[in-house]
Amino acid sequence: MSAIQTWNEMVRLEHEQSDRIRGQRPADSWATAARNFKQDPFRTDDAVVEALRSRLVPGETLLDVGAGGGRLALPLTLTCGAVAAVEPSPSMCAVFRETANEFDIRNASIIESNWLSATVEPADVLLCCNVLYVISDIGAFVRNLDSHARRLVMVILMRTPPRWQVHHIWEAVHGEPRLPMPTVPQFLPVLDQLGIQPEITDLPERPPHEFASREEAVAGIASQLYVEPGTEEMQRLEQFLDRSLQRHDGVWRLEGAQPIRSCIVSWSPVGLR
Repeated sequence: MSAIQTWNEMVRLEHEQSDRIRGQRPADSWATAARNFKQDPFRTDDAVVEALRSRLVPGETLLDVGAGGGRLALPLTLTCGAVAAVEPSPSMCAVFRETANEFDIRNASIIESNWLSATVEPADVLLCCNVLYVISDIGAFVRNLDSHARRLVMVILMRTPPRWQVHHIWEAVHGEPRLPMPTVPQFLPVLDQLGIQPEITDLPERPPHEFASREEAVAGIASQLYVEPGTEEMQRLEQFLDRSLQRHDGVWRLEGAQPIRSCIVSWSPVGLR
């Protein structure tokens, strides 16, 4: 099986498992959480924003694929001449526009669309942050990234699969191992198959997720595991968390939770179509 086929099969199997446990997918999976991603675009303490900014030439154009609520795209408008974003979630697009209006950012625009269906002009730099894990046709997706960048493509991925911190809880609750999404170890062979030689830059570690209360922790972890209140799965989850949730310095976190490690995978476009 080729690298591209391996990636696509991992996504297919993970989606199949998730759909079986969760049931019908919501029309907009971010509808209840989008506002949590709203941030001040003028903040100066975001290491990821500054790492990206250091790779930009002032006045360049930027295209952010899967921009969400603009957590990265909107701060980078301070450096770029223009920023365009593509985002399929209506609720995330609403947060993007609301934040841009609130902070009077006039050189940013967003298109509500799937990436492979979007009609958008190429940009000097293309950014794609924490999107690829769920992409079921990685070859077409990356080719489209490459063909829309004039100078640089930057992809941000976590070193371990999303929700890795709760994979062991999944098995305790649902009675089967959690199938992982693909990430960096699978992405690099994909790029090699496409003839791309990337540069990899590690980003500063982020602390494990923390919760303000036990109730918030239970609700947050339950949503990641597709567990509904009042079910046998919720009973098993609460029993597990009774043993593994720890309170320290006023916040709650999972016992043994590790820092989150991410990296920038970047390359000069090679002319893929």
